[in-house]
Amino acid sequence: MRSAAPLRCGRVLLVEPTRSLFEAWSLLRETSRQHLEPYEPAWASDELTRSAFRRRLKRYRLDRVRGTGAAFLVVRATDQALLGGVALTNIRRGVTQSASVGYWIGSPFVRRGYASEALAGVLRHAFDDLGLNRVEAACMPSNHASIAVLERGGFRREGLARRYLMINRVFEDHLLFARLRDDVRVHPGDDKRVPRLGGDMAIRPVASGPPGAAAEGQAA
Repeated sequence: MRSAAPLRCGRVLLVEPTRSLFEAWSLLRETSRQHLEPYEPAWASDELTRSAFRRRLKRYRLDRVRGTGAAFLVVRATDQALLGGVALTNIRRGVTQSASVGYWIGSPFVRRGYASEALAGVLRHAFDDLGLNRVEAACMPSNHASIAVLERGGFRREGLARRYLMINRVFEDHLLFARLRDDVRVHPGDDKRVPRLGGDMAIRPVASGPPGAAAEGQAA
C-alpha cells in the first residue's frame, strides 16, 4: 500500500512511520524517557530495539489496512527534526463513526505548541479524510500540559473514568474528553497537504534540549 502524502499543520508535518525513521525515533524516546514513562503503559524490556520498532510498524500497517487506526510521526517542517508522534486508534464505523487520539512530544520540544499543531492536523485527517463524527481522548488528571492541549484543540471534558488505563503498571483514573465533527474548528497555523517527497524524508534525530514533560498515548 502506497504511503499517504504528509499532512502539514502550522510548523509540523505528520508522516507515516517507516523503518528508516528508527534511529531518530529511538534516540528521541530514550532521551525523553524520564518524563514519558509516568504517563504511558509500561515499556517492554526491548522497547527501543529495532525489532520492537518493526513490530510496531507491522501493527500500524495492519491497523491502517483494516481501517482501525492511523499513526503518524510529527516532524518539524523547516528542518525535518523528529518531534514526537500522534495516532488515531480504535476507529469505529457503523453508527459510531468515532476514534481515540493519543500523542507525545519529546522533551527537547515541549511547551512550544507542537502538540497543539499535531493534534489539529490529525483532527483534520479524522474529520475531513476519514469522515468521523467524534474523536475521544483520555488524560490523567495530573497531566496538566495534556489537558491544556486538548482544551486548546476544542475538546470538551465529559467526565472521569475511574482506574481507566494501566499506566506504568498502575491502573489510573482518567479524565474523558471529546471533540465532534461539527464543533468549532481550531486549527493553529497552515493546514494543507504537501506534495509527496522522493524517497524517505531525512528525519533528523535530536538528542538534547531543554527539559519538559510529554507522553505517548497522551502528552504535551
